[in-house]
Amino acid sequence: MRTNNFSPIIILLSQFLLLSSFLIASMAADSSSSEAKVHIVYTEQPEGQEPEEYHIKTLTSVLGSEDAAKEALVYSYKHAASGFSAKLTPLQVSEMSKQAGVLQVVPSQTLHLHSGPGKMHL
Repeated sequence: MRTNNFSPIIILLSQFLLLSSFLIASMAADSSSSEAKVHIVYTEQPEGQEPEEYHIKTLTSVLGSEDAAKEALVYSYKHAASGFSAKLTPLQVSEMSKQAGVLQVVPSQTLHLHSGPGKMHL
């Protein structure tokens, strides 16, 4: 009877492909963790300064330049809350949290409301 000599090769090849896929997935996760994402930065109410000017100044202290701050700034909140949204990396979020006047830094989220037929959905 003939034995199949290809079985060890197929097993090694499949293990190699499986290991490769895990490595690629972990490298992708590492690179995305340093990617800038939008965060909401709640600040104290600025006194004697326009809110957007104060927000850019706060961002500049972390990002290093006013140009970088203006590029990262997404929106400046002035009425219902004091703060801004900006594109920040995890390291920048950590640094921003330590800045004077910064109350809280949270990731921006999009929430979807669900509705459908039923007595509870008015």
